[in-house]
Amino acid sequence: MDEQVLMDLKNKYDIYVPDNLVPRYQNLIAGSIEDAVSGCDLVLDAAKEGNGYSNKIKLYQPLRKPAIFQGGEERHGDRAVARMIHNSRVNYEAASGKKYVIQGSCNVSGMGKIMQPLMESYGNEIQRYDVTLVRRWADLEDSKEVKDSIQWDKNPHHQEDVKDFIPHANLYVEAFKVPSRMMHLHQMVVRFRSKSPTKDQILDLFTKEFAVAILNSAKGTADVRLKAIELGFEHGDTNMVHIHQDILRVQDETLKIVYSDDQTGLVIPENHLLLQSMLLRRPRSEAMKKTDKLFRISDKKEMLEKEFA
Repeated sequence: MDEQVLMDLKNKYDIYVPDNLVPRYQNLIAGSIEDAVSGCDLVLDAAKEGNGYSNKIKLYQPLRKPAIFQGGEERHGDRAVARMIHNSRVNYEAASGKKYVIQGSCNVSGMGKIMQPLMESYGNEIQRYDVTLVRRWADLEDSKEVKDSIQWDKNPHHQEDVKDFIPHANLYVEAFKVPSRMMHLHQMVVRFRSKSPTKDQILDLFTKEFAVAILNSAKGTADVRLKAIELGFEHGDTNMVHIHQDILRVQDETLKIVYSDDQTGLVIPENHLLLQSMLLRRPRSEAMKKTDKLFRISDKKEMLEKEFA
């Protein structure tokens, strides 16, 4: 067993393993993966991308268990795991009572948190969105190599994923992977039919948005992540996106917003919101209070905005 599993055992978490490994670890584990699925109310599937479908067919459907799949799984064709991608800012209520839903990736979740408020306030005036995703190569805790290369994605899935829940957006996405472990960075260029809203109007729009912070003095993604660690945020996660006010630009009919995206830290509370919709059918306002209390997102937002005022 690896170091993380041994730590989980020390912390008295129940460990479940594939059937073929049960005899080897029977004195350490709580049972097989099938036992775990049988005993749960809902599954959060975090399998390697592409394996969600086989888990659905082999485990979740036979045992009649609802499941949340992670971004990157198929929603079209023979290997579709679900027909809906969730974004708590856009379509929380639509997931209520559903059996299978895909939780959007961190990049997709971040785009929804920025685009939806703009759509609600200026939808008829917006001509198109052009988004450049600058993606980190790996998380801080990953052992994978961070290559000294900038790589591009020929067909970013993020464009079609966002159109799943904002279907009328005239959206174009490019994605680049850079040698960093410190968050993602998005540059969103929004073109209006006439003059763009002012910088102050845009900032006012996002001031009270849940899980969206407005920072003014950070010089890079590492500044934000290292400050989160310094402030004692669990795992160094901020659980939000951060609009960088000092490089927000408005010129004629064009608005440019640059924001950093807290990768896995953003998706974890999104999953928590989604399971409340699917399983408990909670109203969004109540679910947000539950999630905020658990992850302290509003407190973290206030602390970060103060640190980067």
